[in-house]
Amino acid sequence: MSENPSISDRVVAAGFAAGWKLVPLLPERPTAGAFRLLADRLWRRRGKSVRRLESNLARVTGLEPGSAELGELTRAGMRSYFRYFHEVFRLPSMPREEVVRRTHVTGVEHVHDNVAAGRGVVLALPHMGNWDQAGAWLAGIGHPFTTVAERLKPESLFRRYVAFREGLGMEVLPLTGGDGHNFGTLATRVRKGGVVCLPAERDLTKSGIEVRFFGSATKVPAGPPLLAVQTGAALLPAIVYFHGDDWGVDIHPEVAVPAEGTRQEKVAVVAQRLTDVFEKGIAEHPEDWHMLQRLWLEDLTR
Repeated sequence: MSENPSISDRVVAAGFAAGWKLVPLLPERPTAGAFRLLADRLWRRRGKSVRRLESNLARVTGLEPGSAELGELTRAGMRSYFRYFHEVFRLPSMPREEVVRRTHVTGVEHVHDNVAAGRGVVLALPHMGNWDQAGAWLAGIGHPFTTVAERLKPESLFRRYVAFREGLGMEVLPLTGGDGHNFGTLATRVRKGGVVCLPAERDLTKSGIEVRFFGSATKVPAGPPLLAVQTGAALLPAIVYFHGDDWGVDIHPEVAVPAEGTRQEKVAVVAQRLTDVFEKGIAEHPEDWHMLQRLWLEDLTR
């Protein structure tokens, strides 16, 4: 397939390439400060993505649109988002033992116990904190896993991101443009007792499951609940956030699959139960929820 990236795509790809090459060579504190300054500059400009983040945060917190408190939360959200990118550039050169040591985790026994029993695990998480760092931690404690990645543009950036994640211990399947058998591959992994990690609060396939999320309707990916229903894998919600200069991961108990009902009915119930856990985690760490896109169904029509 030929690739004809736009000028902006090429600039983004070049920026990422430079970031992975240069940021690890520079002192951490000054580069972290530079990323915060960039986040503040974009926040002050109030572009489309910043306004969308502010709108989404207003929904999840109940803060008054236009209030100073909501504005400061949005600023913290942009800083959190840019901290993610700063850390992404540094992660490949960070010692694995440091990643593990600085990750503060609750509920890891839910992963260990299921894997030890030969049962597959599906870790489902919202777009929070540094999910790539959480993946490096998971692989670092002995659980390499499979995930699915959105196909970024241009293709060169997508390939670089895949290589970055594979270097952290992940098997990466493309959301689109692959062999078309992602679900079958994921099901095979968990049926063999493996671990799968999937983002799960924003549907990118147009075949998602409708749920109630902070009081309004949205759609979430069908994959995580369907894997639990069809394979019997343990579906574990995970909340990832920044913990001071370190990282936090809260792994919640397994989402129960109903004993009765059709497959479709079971998937719908599991999807809502999963979303309910996400609600609680996002409400506790709203500044670390990186949702700069439209999410709720009523917003998609505007």
